[in-house]
Amino acid sequence: MVTVDAAALGFDANRLHRIDAFLRDKYIDTGLLPHGQLLIARHGKIAHFSSMGAAREGGAALADDALFRIASMTKPITSIAFMQLVEDGLVAVDTPVHHVLPEFKGAGVYNGGGAGVAFVTKPTTEPMRMLDLLRHTAGLTYGFQNRSNVDAAYRAAKLGEWHGGDDLTGFIGKVAALPLEFSPGEAWNYSVATDVIGAVVERVSGKTLDLYFRDHIFAPLGMEDSFFTVPADKVGRLTDCYAFHPVKQTRVMYDRGAESAWSRRPNLLSGGGGLVSTALDYHRFCQMCANGGTLDGARVIGRKTLELMRMNHLPGQADLASMSKSLFSETQNAGTGFGLGFAVVQDVAKTMMPGSIGEYYWGGMFSTAFFIDPVEQLHCVFMTQLMPSSTYPIRRELKTMIYAALA
Repeated sequence: MVTVDAAALGFDANRLHRIDAFLRDKYIDTGLLPHGQLLIARHGKIAHFSSMGAAREGGAALADDALFRIASMTKPITSIAFMQLVEDGLVAVDTPVHHVLPEFKGAGVYNGGGAGVAFVTKPTTEPMRMLDLLRHTAGLTYGFQNRSNVDAAYRAAKLGEWHGGDDLTGFIGKVAALPLEFSPGEAWNYSVATDVIGAVVERVSGKTLDLYFRDHIFAPLGMEDSFFTVPADKVGRLTDCYAFHPVKQTRVMYDRGAESAWSRRPNLLSGGGGLVSTALDYHRFCQMCANGGTLDGARVIGRKTLELMRMNHLPGQADLASMSKSLFSETQNAGTGFGLGFAVVQDVAKTMMPGSIGEYYWGGMFSTAFFIDPVEQLHCVFMTQLMPSSTYPIRRELKTMIYAALA
């Protein structure tokens, strides 16, 4: 890993180091977070890379090649995979979902029932399209939102179980059998939609999702440390993962690196949240995006396709504040649109954070995050392991301090 003099890349080096001091003083030394790793790049070069805290409870310091569960930062990778198939002419953004996944034919919108009473549905006003899956306007949901009878049905169906539950085909059958929360295109709701996109990738390509990712994204980009299942010879690099306990008001162990569930192949390959990666690997993915779809001579996606992905695709150019029904997502709502797999900044002032119009980003439930700013030719990857991601405002704090370090 090679870093370039920060000043040569337009940063105030002292202000970059101030970010490390902030992380250490507020989060690491206090025990709020177990560890943290921050990578900042500009103009295709790494300007800053820092690691702090212990990789495992009572263990060694976090190494540069530490492995992290990236959860929903899997979603942009799955979206790129789908768009590769679009470029191959095998599917289109406006393809009705049931053309590839016939389980969704005749899907209806919730119109009553639940909690022990049979669901009543009404027809959708528009068919669910791949576009709706990519931008989370499909009418699907997540069971953990605990907001509606449909959420409760997701929990009862155990749709979030990767080990010991359904494979991707069984998962699709269960999701498609439940009502939609709204007619596709009418609202935005953070959901299992990208898991459904993963199933589309499998059926269209004829490959399992892990093999498709390996052959078409990870191998071309040299992402050797990104996978659904951590290989036995790399388990020693997998960090401990924690959850915040609301009663105890502290973090508790969620998944030990040494005996992690991620070291066993899951039944369900989750395109919405199943990957493990490193900061350096995800940096390569971000740099590919920043370069317009290519890295080190390997073309992963077309430049114009990526431009399409990072436009706001919400109806009427709306933002999430006006369209979101979600009680949980990896984004602030105001001034933010949604593209084909990424949140997209539309109005910097409304976000109340420094940034640029057209910046695109996402995060994961274990508090990981990335953003790519095409105006400043800047991107950032932050890794840690604490759920939920809403526990602390660290993403806002980091983003503000990174932009403050631009000279």
